Amino acid sequence: MESKKIYFASDFHLGIPDHASSLIREKKLVRWLEDIEKDAAEIYLMGDIFDFWFEYKQVVPKGYVRLLGKLAELTDSGIPVHIFRGNHDVWAFDYLNKEVGLTIHRDPEVTILQGKNVFLAHGDGLGPGDNWYKILKSVFAFKPNQFLFKWLHPDIGTALGLFFSHRSRLAAVTRQKVKNKEIPLEDEMLYRYAMRKLDLMPDIDYFIFGHRHIPTQAPLKNNASLIILGDWLTHFTYGVLSNGDFSIKVVEGE
Repeated sequence: MESKKIYFASDFHLGIPDHASSLIREKKLVRWLEDIEKDAAEIYLMGDIFDFWFEYKQVVPKGYVRLLGKLAELTDSGIPVHIFRGNHDVWAFDYLNKEVGLTIHRDPEVTILQGKNVFLAHGDGLGPGDNWYKILKSVFAFKPNQFLFKWLHPDIGTALGLFFSHRSRLAAVTRQKVKNKEIPLEDEMLYRYAMRKLDLMPDIDYFIFGHRHIPTQAPLKNNASLIILGDWLTHFTYGVLSNGDFSIKVVEGE
């Protein structure tokens, strides 16, 4: 019998650029989950599952029922599903855990998977630079600001979130089906972050990130590897850890 595998995917950004396009991607995502469940030991969703997500005390954004139902089915069957909060779903609190059974991770983590030391994070705000985003992230994470946002009627708060979501750069990229421009590896912020991190944590085998959207598997020092999972806007890529070896694959039909 084939050994179980660990699957990774990131940056679905469901909700953009419009309902119809998002629904096509959501159905494709559900089909992928159905394909991998037969040999999945665990599944890691590395952030930005939704382009906008905010949990009120009694209300969550409508939609995504196919995905949420499938994820609940997977966790009910005993397959652990992890989600790392990204910069677009930073306001995911406890609904996805209580109702769907997902294990939510709020910060980078190091774990052992198939005998490999793995550093896991969405990837946003890591390392030096990107100061404007870090300020913005701290504003979103500030609990009094979250409390104030909750006082907006859900129809108003969600409409505001979706308004800016639908006008984002990522929404434009998705509409035009243009892939994000690649940059030299040595200029990639997550490459530089991982190289510095290896000075402090030389035993890491894999750094696995989302966030940057460009599928990447590159060697680092100490025989470590940098993995950037790509996205489901234009690349439709995912990662597989099998017997300790990592590979990036493209969803069938893409």
